[in-house]
Amino acid sequence: MRAGAGSSEPTGGRVGVTVPFEGLELHEHREPLARLVAAGYSEVSSMEVNALDGLSPLLLASAWEPGLTLSCSVVSAFTRGPAILAMTAAGLAEAAPGRARFGIGAGSDRVVEDFNGIPFARPYTRVAQTLRFLRAVLHDGGRAPEGGFRLARRPSVPPELVVAALGPRMQRLAAAEADGVALNFLSPDDVGRIRAENADVERIVDAPLVVEARVFVVPGSDEAAEMAARRHVAAYLTVPVYTSFQRRLGRGPLLASLLEAWERGDRRAAVAAVPDRLIADLFVTGSARACADGVRRYLDAGVDIATLALLPPHGRDFPAAAQADFLCDLARALGSAVSGR
Repeated sequence: MRAGAGSSEPTGGRVGVTVPFEGLELHEHREPLARLVAAGYSEVSSMEVNALDGLSPLLLASAWEPGLTLSCSVVSAFTRGPAILAMTAAGLAEAAPGRARFGIGAGSDRVVEDFNGIPFARPYTRVAQTLRFLRAVLHDGGRAPEGGFRLARRPSVPPELVVAALGPRMQRLAAAEADGVALNFLSPDDVGRIRAENADVERIVDAPLVVEARVFVVPGSDEAAEMAARRHVAAYLTVPVYTSFQRRLGRGPLLASLLEAWERGDRRAAVAAVPDRLIADLFVTGSARACADGVRRYLDAGVDIATLALLPPHGRDFPAAAQADFLCDLARALGSAVSGR
């Protein structure tokens, strides 16, 4: 998934951190962010599901640490209209000129329909049209091809546009028309496969595609760490879009017992049915050094930006200071990969 015919050869990468921290209100993030920057991290990322919006943590981070790259990965193309998305992306770009990435995706039927009451219809078309709208108003002259919308305050440096892509059509859209693609719930081995599947896509963007992957990190290797991973799998991989993605990656048999228990409403049995192999594939766990080795495998597989999503061990007190400690230890173990230098 590179320029032109593409390449599956890894080129090294860098590492970012997902914010906000669990259990810490936004106004309390200044000191932990300063520690992350001092440890070498140069990028923060956010997302939105059912906690905070995807922009507020980034804008505060930018005010406190102006050198950070801001990556909103991702907001749903359904839950905001295209004009609002364009204005939001422009605001992010003004906050971090030349250091802003704005990600859109379809989301899921659970988020779009169940949480927001919006029909989850024709997701590929919705994302494709939104991406082209954003490209037109942010990069190509400021006016939408249809409808007459013009962005009256265009940022001096437009943000990079990223597409969150699970299905093959969405991945090919990203490979052709986006600055980056955001991937989720995949193993290092999956990265090469996805690159190879999209290597023949002709890009219309005059730059290599940036491949981002959210890497789930669970400190520790005990039952509390394992339960955090199991609960996360049960919450997400039972959502149809994620189930389909995992089946396409060949993990359908691993999901069978989990999905059966979930469908009959037995959440406890569903969590217990998550196989160890699935956790080994989709999470990095253990000490900071062991997790650093796991993150390196993603970078070596061809991920350009590995965004760490730290999951606290289930049922254990893990205050924000301890979370920052672990991430700083992980940064030291990773060395130059944290900043990409």
